[in-house]
Formats: sequence, structure tokens, C-alpha cells
Amino acid sequence: MTSETPHDATGFRTVLVANRGEIACRVIGTLRRLGVRSVAVFSDADAGARHVREADVAVRLGPAPAAQSYLDVDAVVAAAVATGADAVHPGYGFLSENPALARACERAGIAFVGPGVDALEAMADKLAAKAIVGARGVPVVPGAGEPGMSDDDLVAVAGAVGFPLLVKPSAGGGGKGMVVVRAADDLPGALASARRVAASSFGDDTLLLERLVEAPRHIEVQVLADTHGTVVHLGERECSLQRRHQKVVEEAPSPLLTPAQRARMGEAACEVARSVGYVGAGTVEFLVPAGSPDEFFFIEMNTRLQVEHPVTELVTGLDLVELQLRVASGAPLGIAQDDVVLRGHAVEARLYAESPERGFLPATGSVLVYDDDGVPSGPDAAPLRLDSGISTGAVVGGHYDPMLAKAVAWGETREHAVDRLDGLLARTVVLGVETNTAFLRSLLADPEVRAGRLDTGLIDRLVASGAGGARAVAWVDLVAAALFVASSGGAEPGVVDRFAADSRDKPGFGGAGGAGDDDPWRGGGGGSW
Repeated sequence: MTSETPHDATGFRTVLVANRGEIACRVIGTLRRLGVRSVAVFSDADAGARHVREADVAVRLGPAPAAQSYLDVDAVVAAAVATGADAVHPGYGFLSENPALARACERAGIAFVGPGVDALEAMADKLAAKAIVGARGVPVVPGAGEPGMSDDDLVAVAGAVGFPLLVKPSAGGGGKGMVVVRAADDLPGALASARRVAASSFGDDTLLLERLVEAPRHIEVQVLADTHGTVVHLGERECSLQRRHQKVVEEAPSPLLTPAQRARMGEAACEVARSVGYVGAGTVEFLVPAGSPDEFFFIEMNTRLQVEHPVTELVTGLDLVELQLRVASGAPLGIAQDDVVLRGHAVEARLYAESPERGFLPATGSVLVYDDDGVPSGPDAAPLRLDSGISTGAVVGGHYDPMLAKAVAWGETREHAVDRLDGLLARTVVLGVETNTAFLRSLLADPEVRAGRLDTGLIDRLVASGAGGARAVAWVDLVAAALFVASSGGAEPGVVDRFAADSRDKPGFGGAGGAGDDDPWRGGGGGSW
């Protein structure tokens, strides 16, 4: 989606991107296209990172630990004020769903590219969110839990919920702290474990119990809302291919839903957004029981841009970051529900620096060679797209999330899109850091995946059976990488001219701990041999 003139579309002249890696580069790419000045922030670990080089201005936040840099609200807002930013785009993760950042921006007279504080707080509390949307007629998973309930209190109500059940932190997300309990005797230990994780990860040890929906599909709906009363959905994303509650492969649309089911689920998602006066881009997540595609249950609402938003962009032709900026400026969304048309199929795979052979442990090191084969990134890239935040010479550390990049492919049919994604993974090269590329290719080749018979436990079953896997980088690879670097004069150090597209480092899938993306005119990704 493009705008007629730069500032008319957003009302902003300078936007600070309060994130790093892949998503920071993704947002910066849209800002560049719109003619909006971009400000990057960085920790000491990211001083030479790609998103820093691609922004117009960059500001140091602090030391490498996220708590002293990317999670420091005061430092982020101070950087925005110092650079004259009109708005702050939080990306995903870090402070993206933190009401404290939204409040601080408001006090400083800076627009927060996201929903208001009330919506952030309402949806951050899983107990409150279920009550709010349930009152609007949206189906919710049966469960129990209230603030202040002790472990003994939860044990007492567990029988009414029924086993098997799921213990969940009320303030959590991303599967962290969730524990499946199949028998009453196991519940006390699970509660103690989940409460510890909730307290340390979210600063709130409130827990809730939910009936476990066995072998469900995880389907989410992208919504957009403006300050003028418009709420639309952009269809669904199938996110059932998960490992330990973490998404691995996503696609749009879901191979399960019929047009009628899509319309019902989409309207329910819009009702969730209306229930809290939501403004901006958000995602409503649902569970669909195995064998009952007409049933669905609200799980939660993610009040930010999702990692997997590119598949929606490829099937709708819309730039979600531009729409976020438009809405945050107070402008009308500019589209109605009838304007949203889904074309073809898109599939995304998340590239991680990790070792499938060693239980998916995070991998670290330096990217000796990165080659994206010239595949572009950003919402204008089709049918192949690589969103990455790394390049040759990038250092993969352990301070941040190990996701390196996202490989995305579009096709007229689902089969075509999956084939294209496999080919993209096969020819995207990262040497020096182990990745999960071979595992992803094995997953895409699995007969159940090919047939669209998906559920949230499929990957765990495949791993348990010994399917998939990826070999570690061999010494011959490292020798080849060394020869390549030596013959090419080595990796380019320092800052690359951000306005000379032909001088930019090629991005890759192999490196930097944390999310990574590429600018919209080139592409980034990674694989391992």
C-alpha cells in the first residue's frame, strides 16, 4: 500500500523505532518509503547492527542487557524527545505492550503507535480480557481464576474446570509459564512452577486455569481500527505449527476455514476490538477444537504488530506498518471491510539461531558468510520475501531472542506457496552460526503439513519421533567461509551508506540474537549448510 505524499499519510515527520533487528528494519523501510525520518535505538551489543546503519539517526540506550536498554522506558522517551520524534513505534516484544511506554509518550506529547493505555491494560490481564469479551458474546475457553487466589484456592476449583487443564499466568504471553496438567495430583507442583515463572517474567504471579482443548488449531485474526469508529479484519492466520507454545511456521489463510467460518471468526475478532475501544493493529487469537471447525474460543488479544504479519500483507496487498502510522496520526483507516480481498496463499517460516540436534538450544557466534540470493524484503516483496536484520560479520549473542529472520513465500495455491518457501530456504545461506533451516525444510515436507492437517502438538510429535533435524555447521563449511571472506576482502566494517542500495550488506538468516528484518528494497534471511 502506498501513499500519495509522504507526510499526508501519517502526519509524522520523525518516528523513533523502539526495537532492534528484523522488526526495526521492517518499520524503517516503510518510513523511508513514506519520506519520514527514522530514529533507531541501540544497546552496546547492537552498536554496529543493521537497523542502526539503516536509520537516519541512531541513539544509544545503554548496556547490552535489555533491562538497561530496550526495556528502559525513560531512555526510550528521552531519545525520542532529543531527536524531535513525533511518534514512537514499538515493534513487537520489548515495550510493545507495556502501558508505561504509552503513558510516558503521552506525557511527552509524542504519539504511541499502538492502542490506548486502557486497551493495553485490559488485554494484558487475561482474566479481565476473558470477562470483557465473554460479556460481548465472544466464546471463551471454560476456566477459573481471580486475582489473589492462592494455590489452595486454585486446587479447590480445578475439579469444576475439569482435567486435563492448562495453568496460565494471567499477565503472560508467548506460552511462557504455561503448564499442562492431566491429573489432580500434579496440580500443586505445576502451580508452584508457573507462579515462579510468572513472578520473574511478568512481575505478576496471578494464575488462571483453563480447560485444555486437546490437539487444537491455533488461528488468529488480524484487526485494524481507527479513531473514527472503523473496525475491520484482514482475515486469519493459521499458527498451529508450534513448538512449546512458540510459533514456528504461519500461513494465511488457514487451510481449515470456509468463507462462512472466516466471516464468523472475523466478526468475533472485531467485537473483541470494539469491547475495549481498540485503536491500531491488533491480533485476536482463537483455539479451534480438533474435528470441530465451527467452534472457536478466544484465547487473548495481542495489542501490537505480530511477528507473522507478512503473510497477511502478501495476501491482502496492504502495508500494515503504514496503516498503523496512519491510524496513530488520527487519520481515518481509509479501507472498509468490503475492500479487504484475500488473494492466493502465503507461508512464513521463522529462522532461529538454534540447534535442533541439541534440543533447540540457542546458538551463538559470528556470521562468516550470509547470502540472501538477492531476495527482497518488506511489504512490496512478492512472491518471495526475506525479512532479516543481519549481514555478513554480524555477531550472534545471547542477550536477545534467537529469532534471526523470516522467510515468506506467496503462491496462487497453498501447495505452490509451500514449494516456493522450501526453495527459498534451500538457497539462503548462513555460515558460522547454526540455524534451524534444515529442520524447517523437513517440517514443510511432512505429509501432514502438506495436507494441511495441523494442530499445536504436531511439531512436538514429529520431534519425539525423530523427524526433522539439522546438522551442525561442519569444518568444511567454515573453511569455505574463510576462503570466501578472504577472497572478497572480508566483511565490510563500520557504517554503510544507507542511501546507496548497491552498497548495503546482504542480509541473512544466520545471526544476531533477537528479531531481525531487512530493508524493503533488499532482503534478509538465512539458512545453514
